[in-house]
Amino acid sequence: MAPFAGYEMPITYPTGAVEEHLITRRSVGLFDIDHMGQIEVSGPGADDFVSRLVTAKVLDMKDGDARYSLLLDEKGGVTDDLFIYRLPGRWWIVVNASNREADFAWFRKNAPSGVKVEDRSEDTYMIAVQGPRAIELLGLAADFDVPGMIRFTSAEGKLLGVPCLVGRTGYTGEDGAELFFPAREARKLWEGLLDLAAEKGIEAAPIGLAARDSLRFEAGMPLHGHEISPSINPVEAGFKWACDLEKDFVGKKAVTDLAATGPSRKLVGLDVTGGVPREGYEVQDPDGKTVGLCVAGMFCPTVKKYAANAFVAPELSKAGTALKVVIHGKPKDAVVVKRPLYVPAYRR
Repeated sequence: MAPFAGYEMPITYPTGAVEEHLITRRSVGLFDIDHMGQIEVSGPGADDFVSRLVTAKVLDMKDGDARYSLLLDEKGGVTDDLFIYRLPGRWWIVVNASNREADFAWFRKNAPSGVKVEDRSEDTYMIAVQGPRAIELLGLAADFDVPGMIRFTSAEGKLLGVPCLVGRTGYTGEDGAELFFPAREARKLWEGLLDLAAEKGIEAAPIGLAARDSLRFEAGMPLHGHEISPSINPVEAGFKWACDLEKDFVGKKAVTDLAATGPSRKLVGLDVTGGVPREGYEVQDPDGKTVGLCVAGMFCPTVKKYAANAFVAPELSKAGTALKVVIHGKPKDAVVVKRPLYVPAYRR
């Protein structure tokens, strides 16, 4: 356990981080992610208000749709990344735990008259169910057609008698869903899903933050404060695709300006030999000149590699470029590789 954003969070369970990672890849992992925040926006003008604040195109979303987006400041820095759900009469926006209070304050500050912004985090619990057999398990627990849902949609119904909003979304690169339901029902649903899996012969286990990090890393998904942050423009991080440049949004000018001039750095993946790369480790060219810093690094259990994400000059960002990562004072061989290391299930 470790403190994170006001919560005591499980880094690993007794199973261990590597095996937790592999269980999620081969069957089902359950993630207690109640630390995530949920903001509800409603009222006259809510549609245009949400569209103005977030980078993604949202006005074409139908009830039940879900979409990834960024939240930028005026200078184009990424203050958070979000999942946005269009629900009947309201917007349901999932924010990162460490940014919850700041995001809520930002939404409240900018909300026009008539738009209601509510922090629903305290009364809402959130569990992610991820893996190749996740939808099968949820289908057995549900009183509605979870297997019939398509990726990036949502539906409401009951799981094991608990009323849930089920989003066909996730942060592992695997199939699965994220569940939103009354906090008082957390233990019932958590233990009930694990018991149901055991009864039906489906391998399932609780998964901690360490495996959640390695799963998302392999699948090329960003972690706020690492691959994206207020000091990073979406163009530098390769997330221009999450910005709808056909509409207006906070920070748009900074994105279009940098896209026009070209960034001075780009996010790359590195395959590292001879040690475990970590955040903050120096990246060098073959002559020993510092050319960047790692923003994340770890052992990747699925692909069995030591790998890092780093920002380097654009001319060094081509796959196959030889570099070095300084680990415990010693330069270790590294090569730029194409991201993601593991292609998410829904992109195959």
